Amino acid sequence: MQLSLGRPKDRIAYYLAGIMRDALPYRVFEARRRRLFARLAERPENAADLFSRVRYYNKMSPGGDAEGAIPIRSIPLKHSYYYYDLKGDAKHFGPHRRLRHRFGDVIRVPPEPTIVKSRPVGGDNANSVVMKLDRLRHFFMPRDDRGFDDKQPFAVWRGSIGNPARMRLVERFVDHPRHDIGFSAGSPPGLAKARLSIRDHLAFRYVISVEGNDVATNLKWIMASNSVCLMPRPRFETWFMEGRLVPGVHYVELQDDFADLEEKVAFCEANPEQVMAIVANAQRHVYQFTRPDCESQVSLLVLQKYLECTGQIDPEPFSSMFYDAD
Repeated sequence: MQLSLGRPKDRIAYYLAGIMRDALPYRVFEARRRRLFARLAERPENAADLFSRVRYYNKMSPGGDAEGAIPIRSIPLKHSYYYYDLKGDAKHFGPHRRLRHRFGDVIRVPPEPTIVKSRPVGGDNANSVVMKLDRLRHFFMPRDDRGFDDKQPFAVWRGSIGNPARMRLVERFVDHPRHDIGFSAGSPPGLAKARLSIRDHLAFRYVISVEGNDVATNLKWIMASNSVCLMPRPRFETWFMEGRLVPGVHYVELQDDFADLEEKVAFCEANPEQVMAIVANAQRHVYQFTRPDCESQVSLLVLQKYLECTGQIDPEPFSSMFYDAD
């Protein structure tokens, strides 16, 4: 499905807030950071879940450098959703400290520690420091008022072509008599179907998620809903921590060729208690991203660790929490 970046009024509000933050003096943000970090230093053990996320997003070790990085004041205003998201957090550290960043759909690990929206799951991905970028698009999760039992017992998917996995899904199921699967309008003849809104998708019990250029944008709102997410194991991850999702716990895993789709739907229909547990676990995973204060704290801590590891800022009293094993 081609997602809009929120409703028009949401986009307007987002830009207005971003422009106003950009106009505020750096000292306002720096004072906020000092207050926040002073509270964290008093009882860092109370924020153990936040530090666990920081270690997940930022796997850097001390000893790096910022050679070739850009001063925070000079981050270019392009890819505006990325710019306002990063700049709003980075201003807490003043105008002169330097960051490497790469905007857009990043699927390879950079040669130097770099702030990105997305990275490969697993492997040596420590140079990909994940921040919550392009958040209006990726964290748009409307309320689902329809209970699971009131939904159609079939699977649904819409989207652009994106990658070969999506083509495999549509070619196999576009003519299926029950599941509603197809590309969005404008795709190859015979493979496109009528547009569906998020609300239309959530009329089905089973919503399929398939990665596109990097992650699947629809994964967040599926897992926030009362429907079940069906998907192959993720290859890429973002702030949503797709790499922490467990098959059979947070979602129903599909084979990469989707040959087991009907089998998995039949299993779910025959095992409602397991299905409802998966829905509840998915919603619990989503919940941690819905608390604005916590999201802001984690973002600032990710940047604090980046700046410490590149030798640009002194450690805080709680900085040992950046390196403790989970």
